[in-house]
Amino acid sequence: MARRLLPATTLRLFNRRFNSTVSTATVLQTLKPEPAALTIVDLDDHRKLFSSVSTSKLLRSSINLGLTSNETFVDFGMWVMNSRLMETSLVRDVILKTVKHTMFEHFCAGETTEEAGECVRKIHDAGLRGMLVYAVEHTSDNTGCDRNLEGFLRCVEFSKSLPPSSVSFVIAKITAICPISLLRRVSDLLRWQYKDPSFNLPWKLHTLPIFSTSSPLYHTLQKPPPLTPEEELDLELAHERLQKLCQKCVQENMPLLIDAEDTSLQPAIDYFTYSSAIKHNRDGNPIVYGTVQAYLKDAKERLFMASKAAEKLGVPMGFKLVRGAYMSSETESASSLGYDSPIHNSIDETHACYNDCAGFMLERIANGNDAVVFATHNIDSGKLAACRARNLGIQKGNRRLEFAQLYGMSDALSFGLRIAGFQVSKYLPYGPVDMVMPYLLRRAEENRGLLSTSNIDRVLIWKELKRRIKSLEFGR
Repeated sequence: MARRLLPATTLRLFNRRFNSTVSTATVLQTLKPEPAALTIVDLDDHRKLFSSVSTSKLLRSSINLGLTSNETFVDFGMWVMNSRLMETSLVRDVILKTVKHTMFEHFCAGETTEEAGECVRKIHDAGLRGMLVYAVEHTSDNTGCDRNLEGFLRCVEFSKSLPPSSVSFVIAKITAICPISLLRRVSDLLRWQYKDPSFNLPWKLHTLPIFSTSSPLYHTLQKPPPLTPEEELDLELAHERLQKLCQKCVQENMPLLIDAEDTSLQPAIDYFTYSSAIKHNRDGNPIVYGTVQAYLKDAKERLFMASKAAEKLGVPMGFKLVRGAYMSSETESASSLGYDSPIHNSIDETHACYNDCAGFMLERIANGNDAVVFATHNIDSGKLAACRARNLGIQKGNRRLEFAQLYGMSDALSFGLRIAGFQVSKYLPYGPVDMVMPYLLRRAEENRGLLSTSNIDRVLIWKELKRRIKSLEFGR
């Protein structure tokens, strides 16, 4: 089981004690909301928040958010999408068209690069930025990986044709450019080496710490066999793909953000991410960003260890901080093996972990180190981070600090943070409807709690719609 992290006095104390080798378990306390946090980000003025949004867009958002917050509707949709009905071409076409004009249009930027670009321009006009996500995911063979790489490269190239600074990041999944079976094998081997440091991995590149003493290791209970020559060749090909993508991002000065996966695969994801960051993050410019999932019990320790190790190497690191999207599958996997879940025991512990990590990263930024994307739909965390940033003297427009929310969700928080002077991005997945389905299903299945936070947006949107109707503002 993960060790419980005990409180201390301040994050500054953490920095001093970490350097004197005191355990992270003794030096952190949860950041407490400050009264000023309530005023920096104002979500009460719905007229100001949605001033850049048309009435028709508000109406569609209200309907779609209402549907996706209804568990009966979500359950029925999940059943249909996973049923044999999808094997009948006529029924499949009808279902996909329905999805396209409901969930897809609400949560996705389009089917093509050009449609995604138009979406970027629209949100840029509203003061937001876009994170372009070519929404390919798990791939099983090298041919598919090569094809996906070309899609990512086109995404980076296309981003430079859009208005300056309108695209904040290009997002990639390692599972799209490395066969998932190989990622599982690499993760097993990395876990075993952490258990037994004498275990030799001749292919391993220089990386940052991937595990902590509280990391889940139960996915690898027996010593795995070494990679076969064919697997080593596939691993080399995967590295080459990632390096091509990183080099393109360096060339275009476009940050690359690597998304996280579940704990069975995450060690390999971190290995790819950190080894690439060591190579490409230079001169104070973090090009390659990793992702930390705060709902994991080992998240804080791993973040601190990786950040400090990178600092010693002179490598500027960037991290996206999320809560996590694999809660059900993680808990079920651990339970099936007879182990406790790697996820915090309560939502309050997850919130505390997120806020601790956020405070640590803000301290790093204030001292001129690292960069962070706060990907959160939690209003308290957003307000708290904004207040903390101001108190630390982090200036408006600091390129090392970004807030982010999913496209189609938490628009009130996005606009509130933007009005307060922070850089805010929307996560914009794009691709053919059937290709983006895994993303949409995950939004429905894994984030029911997240979808329920849309209630705040729905209330504010409805208030603004009523205000416009009363004032006869139909032209917007």
